[in-house]
Amino acid sequence: MELRQLEYFVAVAEERNFTRAAERVHISQSGVSAQIRQLERELGAELFDRSARAATLTVAGKAALEHARAALAAAASVGQAVGEVTGLIRGGLAVGMVTGCTVTPLFDALAAFHRAHPGVELSLLEDDSDRLVEGVRSGAFDLALVGTASPAPEGLEAMTIVSERLVAAVPPGHPLAGPRRVTLRDLAEHPIVCMPPGTGLRTVFDRACAARGVRPVIALQASAGDAVAGLAARGLAVGVLSESMARAHADRLVARVIDDAEAPALLALVWRSAHGPAVREMLAHSRRAFAGWGREPSRQTSGEPGPR
Repeated sequence: MELRQLEYFVAVAEERNFTRAAERVHISQSGVSAQIRQLERELGAELFDRSARAATLTVAGKAALEHARAALAAAASVGQAVGEVTGLIRGGLAVGMVTGCTVTPLFDALAAFHRAHPGVELSLLEDDSDRLVEGVRSGAFDLALVGTASPAPEGLEAMTIVSERLVAAVPPGHPLAGPRRVTLRDLAEHPIVCMPPGTGLRTVFDRACAARGVRPVIALQASAGDAVAGLAARGLAVGVLSESMARAHADRLVARVIDDAEAPALLALVWRSAHGPAVREMLAHSRRAFAGWGREPSRQTSGEPGPR
C-alpha cells in the first residue's frame, strides 16, 4: 500500500468521479483507476460501486476513508515537523474564495506568502460559502474566505474581515427610496433580487425573514453583487445587499438599512483548529493585509466589496 494510492482513493471519494479525481491529482484517469484497483486487491475488497454514473463508496470504502485521510495527514505532518525545526515550509496550501469575490487584500496576502515561501504550492478555488465551509471541515481547503451568518462556523476558527448590515437597494424614485426606515415587511410588498442559497448574505436574509414570519418573493437571483445591483437599478426588483456592496453603486442606487434585519452579514477567513505552519503563516500575512481594511467606509473593490 502506497501513499499515492491513498491520495487517489481520497480524491475519487471526494470528487465522486474518476475523471475529476484524475484532473485533481494531475495524472491520467487510467492511472488513477489502475492504482485504485491495485489498492482494492491489496485490501481484498472493492472500495467503490462503479455501477452508477457517480463513483460511490462501498461499505468497505466508507470504513477506509477516514483512515486514509488520517494516514495522508500524518505523512504531511512529518514534513511539517521537520520544516518547523529548520524554519522551512513546504507542501501545498489550498485556499478557497467565495465565487465572484475580488477582495484585493486576500490577493495581497497570497502574494506576500508566495514571496516568503516559494516552495509551497498555492491553489485558489472558488465556490459558494456553504461548500467552502464544508471543504475546510473535510480538509479539502486549508482556509477559505467566506460569507457567513455567524462569527465562527461550527467546528472552525474564524477571523472576521467585515461585519455589515443588510440594505434594500433601489433606484431613485422607487417607493422605498423615500422613507428613512425600511422593514422586512416593506420589502415583502415588492419582488426581491438577492444572492442564491449557500451564500452568507442570503443566509442572513433568510434567517431574518423567518424570525419575523415574513415570506418575501425572491423573483431574481444572482451570484455577484454587481449583478444584483444592476438588476435593482433597472427597477426589476428590490436588491438585498450589504452596505459596502450598495455603496459601490451609490451613483444609481439608494440604499436603506433594513431596520429589523439586525444580524450582520460577515466576511471571514475560516480554518480548522488543527493546522500546520503554512496556514499559520498565511493567517499572519492575511492579518497584515486586512489590517484596517474592514473599517474603511470608502473602500471599494472591483466587484465584490462586501460579505457574500
